[in-house]
Amino acid sequence: MSDDNKDTAGRPAPRERVIGTPSPAREKALLAEDDISAPAGVGEQLDEASAKRAERIVATLFLVAFAASVAFIAYFIGWSGRDGGMHGVTRARESNLWLGGLMALSFLALAFGVTIWVRRLMTSKPIVQERHEMAADEETRAAFTEDFLEGAADSGITKRPLLRRTLLLAAAPLGLAPLVLLRDLGPLPEKRLRHTYWGEAVKKAQAEGKKGARLVVDGTNKPLRVSDFSSPGSMITVLPEGIEEEVPEDQVLTQNAKAVTILINVPADQFKPAKGRENWHVNGIVAYSKVCTHVGCPAALYEQTTHHILCPCHQSTFDATDAAKVIFGPAARSLPQLPLSVEDGYLIATSDYHEPIGPSFWERG
Repeated sequence: MSDDNKDTAGRPAPRERVIGTPSPAREKALLAEDDISAPAGVGEQLDEASAKRAERIVATLFLVAFAASVAFIAYFIGWSGRDGGMHGVTRARESNLWLGGLMALSFLALAFGVTIWVRRLMTSKPIVQERHEMAADEETRAAFTEDFLEGAADSGITKRPLLRRTLLLAAAPLGLAPLVLLRDLGPLPEKRLRHTYWGEAVKKAQAEGKKGARLVVDGTNKPLRVSDFSSPGSMITVLPEGIEEEVPEDQVLTQNAKAVTILINVPADQFKPAKGRENWHVNGIVAYSKVCTHVGCPAALYEQTTHHILCPCHQSTFDATDAAKVIFGPAARSLPQLPLSVEDGYLIATSDYHEPIGPSFWERG
């Protein structure tokens, strides 16, 4: 090395970059002199015995993914629709568990299989890709074709038919699953939302010679007297008497969710009964469905000063003094009102709700 290429300390002077030469960044190196490539031949050979074991594991995972996808479709079509479909809290919980669990198992098995395939069955030789101008010329297309064919050969998808076939088998049901879901977005509610347990409770009470079904406090099941709820501005959640005892255990939560009602004592001078509902209240004590008509959240907040019922989910607001009409928010309909009366000092319901409770649905009309 000549003296012209040394600094004052006698060390080799850093090379200056000549115009037209590639920068270190273009070659993916921190310094132009760095050589971070692995030695030739490293990672290009596979232990065939280990590869065979990995191949069997991957094929098994693909078969698991296939079985889980088929089970998902079979459950959705055949089993979830039994006995009237996926109605009620218990049935919804069951369907969520099986459908969600089976689909998650299918995706996880497929993901683990592909991961093991890449890690154990593909060579790990260094791949260098220089940065070039983005142009789809003939040379680029030819290079892509060559790289694609080389990658296919390197992956073993042509060499290992067991993996290819099981991968296709695992992916096929996943492609069909969305078609199955689009075919049936869920069982139709039909007439299930047109009636609540209030109607059955009233019929049972009338069969026993009573005027209607007594209101009981949610949580204590204590029948509610008019005198117990005489303070204006009060609100309490009530249910029909006997719902806990008469309804089958697996249907209690579902029936409670539909029949749950809020009882509000509106000052008599501010209450404006709707036309045809003049006798549906008891001295300003009025009952509305607690199920919001927007998406079914519990409309459980009450502001005494304004007599507004608020749904905390999306802020739909209803006027308790005026048939629970919507005054703000996305709800499109008033809260259904329950006809009330008094018998032996107890508050009673004289019929079921006269309109479906909860959000709108196709068959509601």
